Amino acid sequence: MNDDLIETIDDQLNPESIDSMPPYAQRGNDMLSEAEEGSELYEHIRMTVDPGQQPERIDTYLTNHLSNISRNRVQNAAKAGNILVNEKAVKQNYKVKPGDTISIVFTYPPRDADIKPEDIPLNIVYEDDDVIVINKQAGLVVHPGHGNFEHTLLHGLAYHFEQTHQNIENRFGYLVHRIDKDTTGLMIVAKNEAAQAVLAHQFFEHTIHRRYYALVWGDFDEEEGTIEGNIGRSVNDRRKMTVYPNGDYGKDAITHWKVLERFGYVTLNEYRLETGRTHQIRVHSQYIGHPLFNDAMYGGDVILKGTTFTKYKQFIDNCFKIMPRHALHAKELGFVHPTTGKQMMFTSELPDDMTQVLEKWRTYLKTRNLLDE
Repeated sequence: MNDDLIETIDDQLNPESIDSMPPYAQRGNDMLSEAEEGSELYEHIRMTVDPGQQPERIDTYLTNHLSNISRNRVQNAAKAGNILVNEKAVKQNYKVKPGDTISIVFTYPPRDADIKPEDIPLNIVYEDDDVIVINKQAGLVVHPGHGNFEHTLLHGLAYHFEQTHQNIENRFGYLVHRIDKDTTGLMIVAKNEAAQAVLAHQFFEHTIHRRYYALVWGDFDEEEGTIEGNIGRSVNDRRKMTVYPNGDYGKDAITHWKVLERFGYVTLNEYRLETGRTHQIRVHSQYIGHPLFNDAMYGGDVILKGTTFTKYKQFIDNCFKIMPRHALHAKELGFVHPTTGKQMMFTSELPDDMTQVLEKWRTYLKTRNLLDE
């Protein structure tokens, strides 16, 4: 591969750390890919064709020049519009020329083909031959890794597909995004590589519709706003993300928020994502001084607003016990169906624990208002 390849990777990884990357993101010592470690599970590769290159079909060229990339993955990427030459989408039979700039969005292949089916309850809100939409419960990890090698969403999907006698190519589906373990709500999984490639294109182009509800600490002066700031790994704690407002590290991230309901000390907000970075809503909320309610990782699991009264402390403790997780729910999900081209839109109700906490805050606010009269 020539030296004109643009070498980028999430978290600004150095070449010597490439061996610590997951297998799907490793591409040899001659290149680095842009491995998305946020909600979207795809990579963006950009390269320039050598000056001495003879005309060659682009599917053949990419298969020969990229490590661990099958011809089928290249062809699916082309069909989905994920291969651009000089900023224009091309078909798989396009013949590359010297100096062509190629930009590709590749979906990651399955991480672990040895996932065993597990009878895990799944709330399936929609399913057809190409996609399955899940309303994920709190506490369910999406895929194996970081000490969670069993009891994940993919294990549950493997069981579901087995029980319903579906001939899924890899037995457990193809991820295009994910949501955190303790975040509830809607997510989509592709059931074949072709559908995965089309959905990845929509995530990359930011045309996927996603709205979240979150309960956060504090009140807001405005009714709505936008948070911007690059997000990358914290240099102090690699489990956490942080905002780098100068843009010299991490990846650009844009979050739009809107107030839905005010409780004085906490606020229920709606969030709309333009990008899908790791912990984006959680870290952006902390950045502007409004951590998510009971978000232990980002400082929301202590009393940040309110009174010093013992009864108030007991009230917060009771809320934390009812909802022992951060208060974030993926409320809406919309996408263009990868086969039919139809616009699909799904909405999910808030989970019981979050609903109970909101009701407790409504009651608390009414009581406080009566005392103030």
